[in-house]
Amino acid sequence: MFKPLGFEQNFAITSLGKMAYYTARSSLWHGDSAATRNLETLVFLHGFGGGSSAYEWSKVYPAFAAEYRIIAPDLVGWGNSEHPIRNYKVEDYLQSITEFLQQVCEGKAIIVASSLTAALVIRVAIANPELCKSLILMAPAGISDFGEDYSRSFFAQLASTPVIDNFLYNAGIATRSGIRNFLVQRQFAQPNRISDEMVEAYLQSAKQENAEYAALSFVRGDLCFDLSTYINKLETPSAIIWGQKSQFTKPEIGQRLAQMNPQAIRFFQEIKGVGLTPQLELPAVTIGLIRKFLPLLE
Repeated sequence: MFKPLGFEQNFAITSLGKMAYYTARSSLWHGDSAATRNLETLVFLHGFGGGSSAYEWSKVYPAFAAEYRIIAPDLVGWGNSEHPIRNYKVEDYLQSITEFLQQVCEGKAIIVASSLTAALVIRVAIANPELCKSLILMAPAGISDFGEDYSRSFFAQLASTPVIDNFLYNAGIATRSGIRNFLVQRQFAQPNRISDEMVEAYLQSAKQENAEYAALSFVRGDLCFDLSTYINKLETPSAIIWGQKSQFTKPEIGQRLAQMNPQAIRFFQEIKGVGLTPQLELPAVTIGLIRKFLPLLE
């Protein structure tokens, strides 16, 4: 798997499975390990989709490594983490994310998260406010928000059909052309911003043994929920960033969600001309916005 210079891979054990995560080597960023002890923890959580992994944030989190203790995991079922053979459910990730934060973070963490995972993080913060200092969320959506039922969509129904589901994954997702097509259609507003490295990183994750189980659970809609039924319970100071050209979930969804809880969701920032993952499409702009919001959420 790809990891930035100056970072190393470690593991944590959750009840769902072993989670790989990337953290800064102190010798490069801080001089000695003792220097990291008083740093706040900044956690970066990737979204779901064919071949997703912590690579999604790899162009962003090194910019904060000298100032924060960086933690960037592959969620269970993705990247270099364990891939249990199971049909994954919302509760699996709520529990494993909570357990992971309890293990690797000292005190409250600042969490930066993407898309459906960002929606899950909102629920984690509601249930466990002692774990979360603040949230910076990229297009947080449960994908079945405001009464929509993604699981009834044609693609979700197709992915729920035995035999066809595995064919769909192996022939339509876990290939170089499938990955590029996914990035073009679902994540990027401008395809010329997609690099060969990005395609290769997603492909390596998608080709991991048993990677299809988590991916198909996502595509079937097993991990989707209506975030609008939870968001008014959030108390953790939060900011939302949303790509204007996001095809998966429109910015209007985010604006409606933010308006439901202005006490906690203090900022909503739309980025023009960007798709679902500004952290890959325009990482420098994403870094700038995270830096803007960090002190404002104190």
